[in-house]
Amino acid sequence: MSISLHTQTSAPNTATMTSVSPLEQSGSSKTKFSKPRTDIYQTVTDSIITAREAGVKPWTCPWQRVAGMSGLPSNYATGIAYSGMNIMLLWCSASKQGFNDSRWMTFKQTQAEGGQVRKGERGTTAIFYTTLEKENDEGGIDHIPMLKTFTVFNVEQIDGLPLATEPGNSAETFDALPQVENLFRSSGANIIEKGQNASFRPSTDEIYLPERHLFPEAADFYATGLHELIHWSGGKLRLNREMKGKFGSEAYAFEEIIAELGSAFLMADLGIVGEVQHESYIASWLKALKNDKRYIFKAAGAASKAHRYLMEKV
Repeated sequence: MSISLHTQTSAPNTATMTSVSPLEQSGSSKTKFSKPRTDIYQTVTDSIITAREAGVKPWTCPWQRVAGMSGLPSNYATGIAYSGMNIMLLWCSASKQGFNDSRWMTFKQTQAEGGQVRKGERGTTAIFYTTLEKENDEGGIDHIPMLKTFTVFNVEQIDGLPLATEPGNSAETFDALPQVENLFRSSGANIIEKGQNASFRPSTDEIYLPERHLFPEAADFYATGLHELIHWSGGKLRLNREMKGKFGSEAYAFEEIIAELGSAFLMADLGIVGEVQHESYIASWLKALKNDKRYIFKAAGAASKAHRYLMEKV
C-alpha cells in the first residue's frame, strides 16, 4: 500500500505544479515529446481508498500524544499546523510507516535546522493551492486554480535535530477534560445533556447529547459532543453549510463525513485520545470516493474550516 503521492530520498524544496482547470479534465494527449500530467486529485483519492480498504483509518491521529505535542501534524521549522487534506495525508503516512511524532519539514528546512535526512528514507508528498494568471482571448486575466505538491519528512526520519519532546503513553481517565469543556462553553452552542440520542437540531439551534455518565469513557462523550459541535458550526448564523439532506441522501452523507473529519481534527488539537464515533457513516466513503475524485478534498476543506472556526473561539 502506498500513501504518498510520490517519494524521494533527497527532495529539493521545489514544487510540482499541476493545473486543475476544466480544460485539463479530459487529460492531455500523449506524444513522444510530452507526457501526461499527474492527476493529483485522483492520486490522492486512490491513496485514501487503498488505505481505507487496508483497514487504515485516515481520519484518526496515529501517534500517541503528550504535553507539548499536538495531535495535528505540524511543520517542525515554523511550528504551523498543516490543514485540510494534508492532515489526512500525513496521518496516513505516519500510520503506514509507524511514526509517533507529529512534526514534519522539507529537505531544505532540514538542512537549515542542522539536520540530515537519513539515507534511504522516503518522503511524503503534501499539497497546497495556488492560482495561475493567464491572459485570455479578450485581453483579460483568467485565474486558474492549481495544485502544487512538495515533499516533507517526519522528524523521526532525520538525524541531528534537538527533539525536546518525546512521544509517550497518555493515560485515559473518566474525568472531565477542561480544554474541551472550555470549547463547549466558548463556542456559544446550547448543549443539552438529555435523552438517549446525540443530535444537532437546526430548527431550534440546539445540540442534544446523552448524559455523560451513560458513556463508558470520557473520550467517547467528548468525541460525540465534538461531532455534533461540527454540525452546529454549519448553521445558518455561522458557516452556513448545506444541511437539508435527508438520511441516506448524498447531502446527508457528505455532512456526516465533514462532522467525522472535523471532530477528529478537534480531538487531535485538544489532545483527546479515543475513537471517533459514528464509524458506520464512514462506510459511505468508499462509494463516494470512487465516484468523485474531489469528494475527499471538499470534505476535508469544509472540516478544516469548521475546526478553525471553533478553535478561534477558545
